[in-house]
Amino acid sequence: MRKPIQPSTTAAYYVQAIISFAIALTAMSLALIYLPASGWIRAFLAIGLLYVVTSTITLSKVIRDRQELAEVTTRVDQARLDKLLTEHDPFKVDT
Repeated sequence: MRKPIQPSTTAAYYVQAIISFAIALTAMSLALIYLPASGWIRAFLAIGLLYVVTSTITLSKVIRDRQELAEVTTRVDQARLDKLLTEHDPFKVDT
């Protein structure tokens, strides 16, 4: 049984991920706006939040790229094995 070439992700999962990200980012932004602290402390925390968000996006891209590379390598190895098996003739006698 072979894996599908393109992994399937449902639209509901995609929408849930976007909504979850938007809610988390909005909640943190509102918390920073209404934090009872001076402006430079809120600005520092906002820069920290921005750094966390960009690092998360970069990490998810790196993980996705490694997974895709592993899948491509597996498919190439499987294709080579299939080719060797189809070309192999166990009854062929070399003289």
